[in-house]
This record gives sequence, C-alpha cells and structure tokens, in this order.
Amino acid sequence: MRKSSVLVIILLSSFSFAIAQKGSISLEMIEDMHKSFNADKENTMRMNAISNNSIKEIALSRKNLSGVEHHFKYKVDVTGITDQQKSGRCWLFTSLNVIRPKVIDKYDLSDFEFSQNHLFFWDQFEKANLFLENIIAHADEDIDSRYNQWLLKSPVGDGGVWNSFTNLVTKYGLVPLSIMPETHNSKNTGYMRRMLRRKVREFALELRAMQNEGVKPKALAKRKIEMMGVVYKMLALNLGEPPQKFDYRFVSKDGELGETKSYTPQEFAKTILPETNYDDYVMLMNDPTRPYHKLYEIDNDRNVMEGKNWKYINLPNKALKQYAIESIKGNDAMYASCDVGKQLNNDIGLLDPDNYDFESAYGIEFNMDKKARILSRESGSSHGMALIAVDVDKAEAPVKWQFENSWGSNSGHKGYLSFTDSWFDEYMFRVVVHKKYLPGEVLEILDQKPTMLPPWDPMFKTDE
Repeated sequence: MRKSSVLVIILLSSFSFAIAQKGSISLEMIEDMHKSFNADKENTMRMNAISNNSIKEIALSRKNLSGVEHHFKYKVDVTGITDQQKSGRCWLFTSLNVIRPKVIDKYDLSDFEFSQNHLFFWDQFEKANLFLENIIAHADEDIDSRYNQWLLKSPVGDGGVWNSFTNLVTKYGLVPLSIMPETHNSKNTGYMRRMLRRKVREFALELRAMQNEGVKPKALAKRKIEMMGVVYKMLALNLGEPPQKFDYRFVSKDGELGETKSYTPQEFAKTILPETNYDDYVMLMNDPTRPYHKLYEIDNDRNVMEGKNWKYINLPNKALKQYAIESIKGNDAMYASCDVGKQLNNDIGLLDPDNYDFESAYGIEFNMDKKARILSRESGSSHGMALIAVDVDKAEAPVKWQFENSWGSNSGHKGYLSFTDSWFDEYMFRVVVHKKYLPGEVLEILDQKPTMLPPWDPMFKTDE
C-alpha cells in the first residue's frame, strides 16, 4: 500500500473519531462536576437524606399538613363512592357519577350505581372494530407510517373521555350494577387487554395482507365481522355477556318498593333520565398551547365507528372556573380531568402546588409553566373525576375545589380529593358543562368549523 493511501486512511479515521467525540462527556468534565458537587456541603446532607428516604417524604411540606379541612360553601348533593379497582376506567366511572345523583334524587334512593362493566364491554368491543376499520383504511400506507404506528401502539385501551361515554350510552343504553356486576377482569383489566391487543394486532396484519393482495372490499368486510366474533367471545369470557333485556325495580331509602318493569338497556336509559340529552353537554378545555375561544376536534378520537370525536372549546382557566361554579350552584356535577399525580398528598386528600417542595429538597429549580409542561410531555390529563364542590372567599372568588374520585372510600379524604385554586390553574385540563350554564358568546363557538388536530397530540391523553 502506498504511503499516500495510508495517510488518507489515518486522516479519515481521525476525522471519524473526532465526529464520534462531539457532544460526548469527557472524564475532565466529570471531574469538574464531582468537584462542584462536593464544594457545596449541603449536597452531602441532601444526598444522605434523599438516598435513604422517599423523595416525597423529604419534600413534604409540614405547613400543608396543618389546617386542612374539607368543607365547601357550594356542593352538589352526591352519595357513595365508587371504585374502579385496577383498571383505567376512571372516565367511565366519572361519567356515570355525573348522572348517578340525578337517579338517586328522582327515585328517592339511599344509593345507586350503574354497571360500569356493561359499558366497558361495549367500549372494548367498539374500539376493536374501530381499530380494524382504521387498519383497512390505512393498509396502503407503510406499516411504519406515523398513523399505522399510532394505531398499533395501543389498539384497544381502557382509557377514554366524555364523548366515549356518550357514544356508548347513545348506542347501548344503561343498566344497574346488579344486572351486570363487576368481574375479576373488569376490576383487573391488564391481562385481558394484553390478550385482546395481541389478537387484534394479529388480525391487523391479516387484513393488511388481504388488502394488499387485492381482496375485494366485500370479502374484507366479511372477514372483519368474523374477527369481531372472536373479539366478542374473548370479552364475554372475561366480562360476561351484556343483558339484552332485564327486570328491575327501585327501592326507596324508606324501603318502599317500586314496580318491577322489564327493560332493554336502551329503554332503561331513556326511562330513568328522559330529560337528559347528552348533546347538551359541552367540553371546555384549558390548553395554553393553542389560541383560546376556538373550537377544536381530535381526529379519530372516539370509541365507536359512527360515534362522535372528541371536540372541545378552548378557554382560559378563569372562564372554566366561572362556568364550573355556576354548575355546582345548580347542583350539577361535572366530568372533569386533570394531571392527578402532580403534587398529590393522598393521605390527607389534598392537591396543592405547595404540597411538596422538591426545589428545596434537591437544591435546584423547576421552571416550566403549564404550556411548557404540555409541549415537553411532562404534564397532561391522566385521570377523570367528578367535580362537585367549590369554596369561595367573601368576594365569591374560588379558594378550593373538590373531586368525587373513583378509587374507593379508603383513598384520599373518604374517597374525595380537595384541591386549591392554584392547583386548578396548573393541572386542571377540562370540564364538561351543561349548555344552560354557558353564555351565548361561548355557545356561538360551537358553530365554528373545528380545527382538526392529530390523535397523537401531546395534549390529548385519555383519562385512565
């Protein structure tokens, strides 16, 4: 080999090595970090404390443990606490908890609970169908396309939002808990969903292959129906079969027996709450990453093929609070969702930005605001609960609020979570309010052509 060739190889190797080193951390840099860390003697104390304890215990504010009380000037009449167990069905529990007080009041009951399992069966069934239809619709795209990867990542989840609930009630009605009670797998959805995802992903590959081989649409549709028969079987084995018809009577809190009547689930929903029109409820969101006073829709964010997508009006927090207060004063609970894991002290049932002082514990600052947290995926809606109470000062300005949760009565404060108004500003994302509490200028926004947003947007995590 000639000397010139050897020289070229050496130069190229040196150049590649230099590129590989760009952005890497040198040992000298680490030594500087080591010296800087040890130069601050408080770091030794912090290291000893944090490494031997939970960071939440170290950062817990003693001040916030005193004077906590759960009393409110305005509160919706609610009864009983539900428990979603080990499932992501908070959106379903919350939606039913919004209408449950109306049934309890109307029939003078001591308590009442709808069957979450009934709607959950149909939710999973319909999501599987929607997934397979989407797979067919996008079969001509590469399997690594963003849409196909979004579909395959979580083909059938157990999360949802308010429109997921209304789609189901409109099509499948309602039944009491005693008619279709919980099963082990409705309370512990993990393994059932794992097996269901495995099967529908297998079906997805088969449908893609059929489509790409030129199989006619009619044959594809026939095969998909056969696949849905398998999905129905899997759900029935895990959750039991939903009733087609059932007998039921109400028993008042004084023990007075109502008339036993026969219902279909659709008849039961229309009979017990004939005045409830789910189209009269409007989702309001506080999304600081986008312009306010506009209507938005999330593409393909629904659970039923012919159902409605997630649609919302984006408003400042001040407006959300105003209409929420009016709803509570009107004795109407609201579907609401938030980033519940942020600054939650579940032992005392309080959500407050000052519950934990992580900055002092670590000796560093955390500077992201709500908008930055959303854009960086640091924060997003993670849990749905019924918003039922507000406390106000002398000027009627909100001071604190309260959720009715679905984690059982042993969680939080007897099943409830109170939260400060400052926490509302930072970690509340949406409330669903009846139209009668909204002014004309807000209702007019519903006439706008909605801005369509992609289903993978960071703001649109379903509630679990």
